[in-house]
Amino acid sequence: MFWWFERAGKFLRYETRDRPTGGYELRVIRADGSEEVESFESTMALNRRQLDFERQLASEGWSGPHGWNL
Repeated sequence: MFWWFERAGKFLRYETRDRPTGGYELRVIRADGSEEVESFESTMALNRRQLDFERQLASEGWSGPHGWNL
């Protein structure tokens, strides 16, 4: 799944996916093109991190999420 956040005409994307070796991944692609990846063993841990991450983005002035499931 992919989500976009916008701030001042710039976009940040994050996605969640299953890892081939098991577990889950949260990948962030920042407006400058840099990427960060975090790994999680459970959906509960991934969901908690997603909520925290979205709250952090909102506090930094990003609007969203905007996105869809693929």
